[in-house]
Amino acid sequence: MVKIPEHAAQVLSALEGAGFGAWCVGGCVRDSLLGRTPQDWDVTTAAVPERVLAIFGDRAVPTGLAHGTVTVRTAGGVVEVTTLRRDGTYRDHRRPQSVSFTDSLEEDLRRRDFTVNAMALDLRGGLADPLGGRADLDAGVLRCVGQPDRRFREDALRILRGVRFAAALGFAVEQETDRSLRANRALLALIALERIWAELKGLLTAPGAAEALRAYPEVIGVFWPEVLDMVGFPQRNRHHCYDVWEHTLHALAQVPPELELRLTMLLHDIGKPGCCTIDASGCGHFKGHPARSAVLAEEMLRRLRADNATRETVVRLVAWHDRNIPRTRPGVASALRQLGETDLRRLLCIKRADNLAQDPAYRAMQEEIGRAEAILDRLLAEGACVSLDQLAVRGGDLLALGLSGPAVGETLEALLDAVIEERLPNDRAVLLEYARRRCGKVPGGEKL
Repeated sequence: MVKIPEHAAQVLSALEGAGFGAWCVGGCVRDSLLGRTPQDWDVTTAAVPERVLAIFGDRAVPTGLAHGTVTVRTAGGVVEVTTLRRDGTYRDHRRPQSVSFTDSLEEDLRRRDFTVNAMALDLRGGLADPLGGRADLDAGVLRCVGQPDRRFREDALRILRGVRFAAALGFAVEQETDRSLRANRALLALIALERIWAELKGLLTAPGAAEALRAYPEVIGVFWPEVLDMVGFPQRNRHHCYDVWEHTLHALAQVPPELELRLTMLLHDIGKPGCCTIDASGCGHFKGHPARSAVLAEEMLRRLRADNATRETVVRLVAWHDRNIPRTRPGVASALRQLGETDLRRLLCIKRADNLAQDPAYRAMQEEIGRAEAILDRLLAEGACVSLDQLAVRGGDLLALGLSGPAVGETLEALLDAVIEERLPNDRAVLLEYARRRCGKVPGGEKL
């Protein structure tokens, strides 16, 4: 039996105490039946929004009165309370032009997207399931409520949501739902890019992301057509046993479900089709593909209006993904200086995944990546100097030597290079002496 958390139960109890039917509904019911912990608890009720506001007083916030939604604040978290409703005509493939309230729970459930999201649970644990959601949940099937074409044409975002649910739940998409999802995919072009981005993030960080992308590349291709160029594109290279798309999906499956990592793996070889050349022996080469992939990743993420931090991180990692990092202290320290610890660890994770998605005969790089990680750990444990903040010399020291303007920054960078390359110790006296020589303050000065 599903245990409704105390804060949601209090909302149900208050509504019932005022004489109105009330049920937990949607994803919280689905996840609870799957033994998962829901992130949010939503409630539907026969009470109209004005009555909900009156029942909960200053704890209630009118967050969507046009669609019957009131947010109730409780000690255990917020609960969205929405009046049972029927939807009017959809003309923009996203939202109904109007809604009308009803006292029929079944009528409300019939307007929802998928059967597994169209179940309701009352305060005593009674399950309302007029559309067979529990059976589909047990069978691991994602099925539209009613006619799939109608559901997807009402709200085209449901097309991408369907792929996300398949990835998150590991469910098979029912045959007619699958056909309709593919047939109506072009409608996604009418959806706000911010909404596409939000769903894509959920899809990529889901456990079954690779499998869902493998099944529905043409859906992703509506807003990112560049992806379709990878599908079936042969690599013709002894290092690879998969085409570009399959290599991408195998690599994506090897990284943790962190958005920056999953996006990097999806886009790291996006530039390969446009960079491919075939030599006289029939071998494929992709010279310059990291730079080309980084350019495309920048364009694609900007198109979806991805946040700056995510976009910049992914573009940087894509550009670096094939770059050699010498497995030496100076080599790893230099990469640490340029990327920082977080992104260098991400890069090593990306390199592992990229290598694991190659031909098994070329996976010896795993040991080399492990060596780089061990060196990184030692550098960090020792507090090795890899940044200007850690350098024993400051700008003021160089000003005192008579340097000014750009020469100060250039000299600091040169000193840091020398320390990282282990040509100089991070010792103030030694660094100042070399700085004097570099700027010609002593006879026979030498350049660093």
